Amino acid sequence: MTTAHAFTSRPATPDDAPAIAHIYTQGIEDRTSTFETRPRSAEDIRGWFDGVHPIVVIERQHQVIAFASTSTYRPRDCYAGIAEFSVYVERSARGSGAGRAAMNALIAAARDAGYGKLVSRVFPENSASLQLLAGLGFRQVGTYERHGQLEGVWKDVVIVERLL
Repeated sequence: MTTAHAFTSRPATPDDAPAIAHIYTQGIEDRTSTFETRPRSAEDIRGWFDGVHPIVVIERQHQVIAFASTSTYRPRDCYAGIAEFSVYVERSARGSGAGRAAMNALIAAARDAGYGKLVSRVFPENSASLQLLAGLGFRQVGTYERHGQLEGVWKDVVIVERLL
């Protein structure tokens, strides 16, 4: 557990699922960070806790305000050392440094769990996330054009990676 800027980072537990679902659903509603459109429940989030993929939360005054999670990149054995990641911040805490704190905690947790690389895809117009990730040593690998549809509109995504 670490503290910086009045934030505390710690490994998430299934008890954090309601707060994580709330924050993730805000990101879904905003339509700026994910192709997902269906709100998530705490039960959906509890399914993320597989004992293999680190999930961290950031708290301010004992309230979860951000999370970062890892998940399977690809199911083939050759990709076992790579994790896909996501980071989301509660609307009222955006721009506060909570996303940076979450990613720093996730990078350390993923390294400790034996992962050698983190990867993700970011909408090109999500400049805040792209700037955050660049500042944390992620490199832009390229762009997947027309990678998925969001409300009937094809969208590109920027591929990012960081070796751990």
